[in-house]
Amino acid sequence: MKKRWLSTALCAVMVASALTGCGGAKETTAAATEAATEAKTEAATEAATEAATEAGSEAAADTAKEPVGPEVTLVMAEVNPLETIVGQTDSKFKERVEELSGGSIKIDLQASGVLGSENDVLDTMLGGGGTIEISRISAFALTSYGGEKSKLLSVPYTFAGREHFWNFVNSDLAPQFLLEPHENGTGVRGLFYGEEGFRHFFTVKEITGLDDLKGMKLRVSNDPIMNGMVEGLGASPTVVSFNELYSALQTGVVDGAEQPIANYKSNAFQEVAPNLILDGHTLGAIQVIITDEAWDKLTPEQQDILMQAGKEASEFNRQISEEAENKVLEELKADGINVIEVDDITPWQEACKDIINESTKDNAELYQQILDMK
Repeated sequence: MKKRWLSTALCAVMVASALTGCGGAKETTAAATEAATEAKTEAATEAATEAATEAGSEAAADTAKEPVGPEVTLVMAEVNPLETIVGQTDSKFKERVEELSGGSIKIDLQASGVLGSENDVLDTMLGGGGTIEISRISAFALTSYGGEKSKLLSVPYTFAGREHFWNFVNSDLAPQFLLEPHENGTGVRGLFYGEEGFRHFFTVKEITGLDDLKGMKLRVSNDPIMNGMVEGLGASPTVVSFNELYSALQTGVVDGAEQPIANYKSNAFQEVAPNLILDGHTLGAIQVIITDEAWDKLTPEQQDILMQAGKEASEFNRQISEEAENKVLEELKADGINVIEVDDITPWQEACKDIINESTKDNAELYQQILDMK
């Protein structure tokens, strides 16, 4: 850097000397002197800028390497593969937590359901013992554990579109929903929200519309709203673990199920149930939760890091979700999957009217606030 400065200044002096020798005019000498001064100033400025940039980079590197608080490893569960929308969101969260903490917080991300189904993971987390500290779950998974506010997010046809959902996520209501399980003594708390696209039904046998679902055995998780919705559609809700769903479809234990499009493909369900009807009954709202036990072991600074990383992961999720879903849908169509569009959703809404009313009556005002965020 110093050599470059000297070289630039020397060139300017040589130019000045040559100009003086040619005429010795005051104007020429002044111009040459000004040129030399400007060159010297420019070189000095460049040198100073480079020095500041290098110093800033070194300082940033030092900051990034400085651990924040004591070292801790948090085991995180994910039922889906890492290449899915939720898997990518988990990975972004892990990456940012480890970067922001200077490596003091490690996230041990266990994907593809190796730690069990969502319900298995929740049971483990709520039971204590610390073997799983963090998990990405469907927002409605807490319904069976007293999540009255969370329940509202899984009510059929609540969200008119993605923008509607993100209006909720960025509202003053969202933090109240995230903290509900902590406040009611469940033993976990939410860190951030995301989504994995609208959920649709898929079946083994070919279908053309709503009427064809009648009498079918449709897989559901152990969730009262999901059960009520399937019954409203005239089908029979059948509880099957997510990890066993592929074989259940293959062997006829169930005739169909429902998932977001990206999860449908990433878990190869199209191989055994190649009929996908785009009813979009619910948006696949997700949240990442942490046990109160693990949260309380973190320093305030580390807790802030988890919240900041969650905010960034949530925004990342928003950026990739719709694009990823559209890409997968086109791939499914190209592969010959029978994709059925739903032109009029009204009959579906009417069929689910009872479970919608039943699920929202105790929080009607709160539910209306969500509906008004369109």
